[in-house]
Amino acid sequence: MKIGIIDYKMGNIASLQNSFEKIGVTPSLISDPEALISCDKVILPGVGAFHDAAEHLSENGMDEAILSYAKSGKDLFGICLGLQLLFQNSEESRGAEGLGLIPGKVVHFSSNTPKEQLKIPHMGWNKMFVSKEDALFNGIENPYLYFVHSYHVECDDKYVLGRTDYGETFVSAVRHENVIGLQPHPEKSHDHGLKILKNFMEL
Repeated sequence: MKIGIIDYKMGNIASLQNSFEKIGVTPSLISDPEALISCDKVILPGVGAFHDAAEHLSENGMDEAILSYAKSGKDLFGICLGLQLLFQNSEESRGAEGLGLIPGKVVHFSSNTPKEQLKIPHMGWNKMFVSKEDALFNGIENPYLYFVHSYHVECDDKYVLGRTDYGETFVSAVRHENVIGLQPHPEKSHDHGLKILKNFMEL
């Protein structure tokens, strides 16, 4: 099985590679859009600004390659900013468009909780309440995972796998058919994170 990590200058790729190797998987870094379709499963990581990430994906046609890959029915897993890019747009970058693979938008914490004195970004360990049974969370019950983000997604409940509390209850895991997203970083979340990556491999 060929596992691809999309390398587009916006991801914490070394940590993600190391985590996969801990579960016995050697992923390939994919920077050529044409190489994407040969992968059996693909991870879209991401750290940084939504606009910059969208721009990097479009520079060499990786955005269109990801859309084609998703339509093929193979599993696509967005992590942190990679999750947010699966959606249509973000308050962080007006005018920048996401991949639109899941209907919804990305909003800042303060948009919905103006009276809350939250430390932004939301950084550190927090509990995810799994709200829907899914093979991604086999053997895991409401795990503590590691978060680093200032924005979160809003979408229809039918796409939501998990939620987390931080001044408000926000969506922290989603799935739409073969397209999956996780707001926290499994590669920084120790045993629970490794279990999630292993479960993804077994989907």
